[in-house]
Amino acid sequence: MNRRAFIALAGGAAAWPLPARAQQAGTRPIIGFLSTSSATVWRPWTAAFVQRLRELGWIEGRTVAIEWRWAEGRSERFAEIAAELVRLKVDLIVTSGGGVPAAKQATSVIPIVFALAADPLGGGLVASLSRPGGNVTGLSQQAADVAGKRLEILREILPRLRRLAILTDVGIAQSVIETDEVVAAARPNGIEVARLEIRRAEDIAPVLGALKGGADALYVCTGPLVNSNRVLINTLANGARLPTIHGSRPYVEADGLVSYGPDIAHMFRRAAEYVDKILRGAKPGDLPVEQPTKFELVINLKMAKALGLEVPDKLLALADGVIE
Repeated sequence: MNRRAFIALAGGAAAWPLPARAQQAGTRPIIGFLSTSSATVWRPWTAAFVQRLRELGWIEGRTVAIEWRWAEGRSERFAEIAAELVRLKVDLIVTSGGGVPAAKQATSVIPIVFALAADPLGGGLVASLSRPGGNVTGLSQQAADVAGKRLEILREILPRLRRLAILTDVGIAQSVIETDEVVAAARPNGIEVARLEIRRAEDIAPVLGALKGGADALYVCTGPLVNSNRVLINTLANGARLPTIHGSRPYVEADGLVSYGPDIAHMFRRAAEYVDKILRGAKPGDLPVEQPTKFELVINLKMAKALGLEVPDKLLALADGVIE
């Protein structure tokens, strides 16, 4: 083979879809998975992700390798894990919105897919929803008036709701954004709001203890720290006879009262489809950020009874899940 032909062949190889290049090299593509929370918290969602990958032909240990990393809700570990995945030369990184800034800091080349993010545009994760640009794309949890819908549900159960405490991880942009949305939705309804700010697990008990009957209910903003400490949060809230509202089912399964939000297992399945497209040659910057289409309402009747609350029949009829 002459020099010119060799250069042409080598240059063309860089444009081959990843599976073709991997097959030529005798290797499997590697997915780096940066979970901002724990394996226990994310287990139902990672199972949905792996199952969808399998349906698309990507079988862990056979046609693809996955490097799993768990930050356990500690935001200070995000950068460390992202850097480790880059050193491992993974072909793609999957994470959530909280982990994207660290992943972007670690690499501008390796594709990054976020399985969920509160406000990817407002949080600066992407240039636009239709054409994200760069090496990042994924799925947004943001939808019109979700905070308002949660307040509406809470008022159905607590018609006399006047004082609302909001638990916010101020170290995570998505939690701060959600808090602002809740405050904006509460104001027209004459609901007083108290912001309970946390940055680490050790802050949770003191801020909830400081309420001392100063709220009618607790709104828990979604984030890695609260995900990892949802049992503690609900235990403290229930001990203070404080009804809680959350953004997803696992909180209610951990003795929360009610949740309303996107179907996160469905979002992780969709994230697997993004991964499939990228591994087959698509550029992340050309894949539009998808907004949620499936939402679920979950009610814990056991906790409602323990708190002496009556859940209206019309709300129960709308529920996608009821815990008794």
